Amino acid sequence: MHISKLTLVNYRNFERAKLRFNKGVNTIIGENGAGKTNVLRAIRLLLDDNMVRASYRLSESDFYRGLNTWRGQWIIISIEFEEISADEAIQALFVHGTGIGQATGMLTRATYNLIFRPNKQIRMNLASLKEHDIVGMNAILDRITIEDYETLFTGRSVADFADPAVYLRIVGDFNNAIFGRDVEYPELGTRIPGMLSVSKEVSFTFIQALRDVVSEFHSNRTNPLLTLLKSKSGQLDPLQFQPIVESARELNVTIEKLDDVQKVRSDILNTIHGAAGQTYAPSSLSIKSDLPDEADMLFQSLKLFVGEFDEYYLGGIHELSLGGANLIFLTLKLLEFKYQHDRQALANFLLIEEPESHLHTHVQKTLFDRIGYAGAQIIYSTHSTHISEVSNVQNVNILGRTESTCEAFQPSEGLTLEQVGNVQRYLDAVRSNLLFAKSVILVEGDAEEILIPLMVKRVFGVSLDELGISLINIGSTGFSNVSVLFHENRIRRRCSIITDLDSAFMNTYAQPGDDPDTLAYKRKLLRAQEAGENRRNALDAQAAGNDWLYPFYARHTFEVDFAASGNVEKVVASVNDVYVNPATRALSIDQLRSGDLAQLGRRVLTMANNEGKGWFAILLGKQVDHRTIIPAYVRQAIIFAHGTFSRELIFNILEYRVRVNNPGGAGTPPALRRYWELLLEYRAGRVDFNKIRVEAAAGLPEDEIIAFLDGLP
Repeated sequence: MHISKLTLVNYRNFERAKLRFNKGVNTIIGENGAGKTNVLRAIRLLLDDNMVRASYRLSESDFYRGLNTWRGQWIIISIEFEEISADEAIQALFVHGTGIGQATGMLTRATYNLIFRPNKQIRMNLASLKEHDIVGMNAILDRITIEDYETLFTGRSVADFADPAVYLRIVGDFNNAIFGRDVEYPELGTRIPGMLSVSKEVSFTFIQALRDVVSEFHSNRTNPLLTLLKSKSGQLDPLQFQPIVESARELNVTIEKLDDVQKVRSDILNTIHGAAGQTYAPSSLSIKSDLPDEADMLFQSLKLFVGEFDEYYLGGIHELSLGGANLIFLTLKLLEFKYQHDRQALANFLLIEEPESHLHTHVQKTLFDRIGYAGAQIIYSTHSTHISEVSNVQNVNILGRTESTCEAFQPSEGLTLEQVGNVQRYLDAVRSNLLFAKSVILVEGDAEEILIPLMVKRVFGVSLDELGISLINIGSTGFSNVSVLFHENRIRRRCSIITDLDSAFMNTYAQPGDDPDTLAYKRKLLRAQEAGENRRNALDAQAAGNDWLYPFYARHTFEVDFAASGNVEKVVASVNDVYVNPATRALSIDQLRSGDLAQLGRRVLTMANNEGKGWFAILLGKQVDHRTIIPAYVRQAIIFAHGTFSRELIFNILEYRVRVNNPGGAGTPPALRRYWELLLEYRAGRVDFNKIRVEAAAGLPEDEIIAFLDGLP
């Protein structure tokens, strides 16, 4: 039996979300604040027997934070199980509790739901309202406290709780004050009595995020070593343990009879008699040794000592490195789960929260590449790209944050096995960063990877990271292998593709006087142009009808288009870094400044190939400054990937452009001063964006930022 689906409605930072799981090891990944901890807690509320009290005591803070008011709303946490065992005990549990789908015969699928809702009287009051009675509804809601809520566990549900239409019909439409006349809905499932709780029948282990491992070892409640030893102490043979009990008792007596102990006892009595007199002194007093003679108490005195670097020295947990202590803690918790797993429960679940803390990257990859127990389902959350690299993309849920709302994506949903295999091969530790990104730009080579972030920072004054954009170098033109992830059914995040059309920048027909090298070069350009056109047709077809994916093309190549966009002098400034011969330097500069695209393009590519495209990009990067012109297709790709630019972000970019255009003092142009004052009005919300865009032509004449402003929707 394994969890196949988790549905969350109005729970913490989830308005409604579905997560899907498979047998074996499953991964939940996402940026900080995306809701990973809340997902694990939701599962625990239903399946962790240690969370039973918490599941009956949800509070106002457990409601979705985007609600206008929590009053009257419902929290729903629903788990669906698949592959229910044919075992009689398991079938009995689900037939009487949570089974769905079959009226008779063996169950294979079941649901288990936690519903936190207003009590029946409040639901009846809402149901009695006339439609659109906003005043009457608010009068009822204003009186509601959290004490008016009830926790209900159900099974046999058939409702799709994540469907907004279903929620409106069952719970009500609070925007329009429309409520159904019923207060009980059979599709919510059958109420499950406490005696049939699923949490009592499964093996469940939760390993929390590793924050302060040393303190965990010092606590008898959370010490994983003590938990393991206690589980074994109950299995000790009394006859085998009897000699240890007798030895402990003899040691107690021996300690009590020590001369120094008896001397201290006598001195205590004499001091009391001298201070308080015989009348008020205790009638008797002894010093007794209290070494435990019970198995579990004796086991509590055992401590773990580890030799981290030196096999001849064993130190306490507090002496270990953070990584070493965390690895020991994680190992003991995994062993605890193994002990529970061996007890043959109905099902075995292991939840691990962000295990990567302080673990070396090699340990992360090795540990979670090998983790797994037969018949057990493991779900762990992480924001480590090294762990996500070794995760099976079919078993991954991605959590993404958009303002106050978090969403769940399944990146392999609807993909063929071949497509899944292609994605899996591409997601190494660098490229798997795209799974965590707010938005993505895919590029084909080192030059784009090096220069685009530099241009953005120098021209806009903000980094791609500040824009929430991850730039991923695919290392080829096989974009479809990765870009299939960005889709309405998979990862709903914007993805721009930047690639070259490789259109020939010179006449490719043979001309009188062409030498063999020129003819060969023209044939090469023609082949590249044909490949570029085929690539465009394929990418355009893939992106058609997909709001999350858009390709942007360099007409020729990145290097040629960079130079032709108005950056010739940046390339000229790099000539001396590429060539040593004075004649070659002079010829190169003449060709770059010729104004002839054929000469310019061939020389730029010759320089790039001479140095290697990555190294040539590094050389060009030294010349990039705030006056650099970002090629139009790159600028458009950034705008699409980012989506809506906030007022504050636009202000920050324009403030930077004003600053780099400002010579200071009396040299500041009056138009620039006026534009700065207008920007302050814009930031305060007293001027709209269109005015800022129009006035930029006067305040920042011929500035690179004007093209950016014109490109914003």
